[in-house]
Amino acid sequence: MTTTGEDDTRALTGPWWWTRWRSAVLDGCLALVSAVECAAEGIPFARDAGIPLAAGVVFGVVAGSTLLLRRMWPIVVVLVSVAIAPAQMGFLLTVVGLYTLAASELPRRIIASLAGMSLLGTLVVTFVRAQQDMTHGELDMGDWFVPFISVTASLGVTAPPLLLGLYVGARRRLMESLRERADSLERELQLLAERAEERAEWARNEERTRIAREMHDVVAHRVSLMVVHAAALQAVARKDPEKAVKNAALVGDMGRQALTELREMLGVLRSGDGAGVARERAAVPLAAVRVAAAAAASRAADEGGGSADGPCLSELDELIGQSAAAGMVVDLSVEGEVRSYAPEVERTAYRVVQEALTNVHKHAAGAKTYVRLAHRVSEIAMQVENEPPSEVSSARLPSGGNGLVGMKERVSALGGVFVSGPTDAGGFRVSAVIPAS
Repeated sequence: MTTTGEDDTRALTGPWWWTRWRSAVLDGCLALVSAVECAAEGIPFARDAGIPLAAGVVFGVVAGSTLLLRRMWPIVVVLVSVAIAPAQMGFLLTVVGLYTLAASELPRRIIASLAGMSLLGTLVVTFVRAQQDMTHGELDMGDWFVPFISVTASLGVTAPPLLLGLYVGARRRLMESLRERADSLERELQLLAERAEERAEWARNEERTRIAREMHDVVAHRVSLMVVHAAALQAVARKDPEKAVKNAALVGDMGRQALTELREMLGVLRSGDGAGVARERAAVPLAAVRVAAAAAASRAADEGGGSADGPCLSELDELIGQSAAAGMVVDLSVEGEVRSYAPEVERTAYRVVQEALTNVHKHAAGAKTYVRLAHRVSEIAMQVENEPPSEVSSARLPSGGNGLVGMKERVSALGGVFVSGPTDAGGFRVSAVIPAS
């Protein structure tokens, strides 16, 4: 894991301004060598200047020791090297100082100015020294030799450390930039992974909600009718044996159909065999369960099958007939020109009416119910309203409180509007409007 900030924090283990002990030892060794060099070069300087030799040695030691400051104050090191250039001392100080200056983060104009000063100082000192040697007869060369040796010596002392420092500084900045980009990329990848996990969790929750809604649609309506028919069977068992037999057959058929549909849905979760059963159970996509639930729900709409896309509005008459067979008085009215809609629109409209009738069976058995369906230009509207129940039903139907929630979710998913609530007369009304496209 690349963490530039953490690496820099761990690296701050050296004394004073050094980040590492290794750097401190290196600078100490360079400063020691530079001090020895400058001290040795201070002896002839003291003789030429007519000062005590000890003063020249001390001056050289102090000047050479400034190399300790090269990492913190590289400008000071270069200025000292330029200042002692006339004394013909500080070769190592000049070379290392220029390298450190070029590799630093200082502005380029400052680096260029100090490098130019060092180049000019070396050029002048070399020129004067060569001219003196020519005058004293120590060198017997042509007039071209003095400027040639001056330019060559000044460039040889200044250019190589300067160019090397610029290269090392640029490489260091490139590595830091790459490191920062790696850190940024890693943070972005971690953020994307967290967001992907959140989206996956959200998708799993949404899929579970859809599965629960499909299973509710499959089971609730048939089981509610079974309970209503069972209550009617209990009431007419002695008075009307033929009707009791008919109701018992209806209850049996509905129970078998409900069990078949539940087995089909649960069979998806139980798929797999052998050693991989547990793993396959865990890996079964929730979408597969939802598809199976939707298929079973579509078969729940009628006795013998149904459309591949699920129930449709043309099956409302059969749905209302099932409720009428259970003793409910249902009045169906249709307004507008009947036409076909998208499968999801028809399926949602059918489910709204189905769940509303199921709620009437649960909470207002025996109440007269009005089902209104309106085909409009750009939408389809439906309303299921029941009157107050005339008597308390003996069929106790449990309610999980998910029917209205499921209807609202279905309608809202298609951009429609769903409203439900009690009426002033004591009944209950469920209304929904779904866009036609």
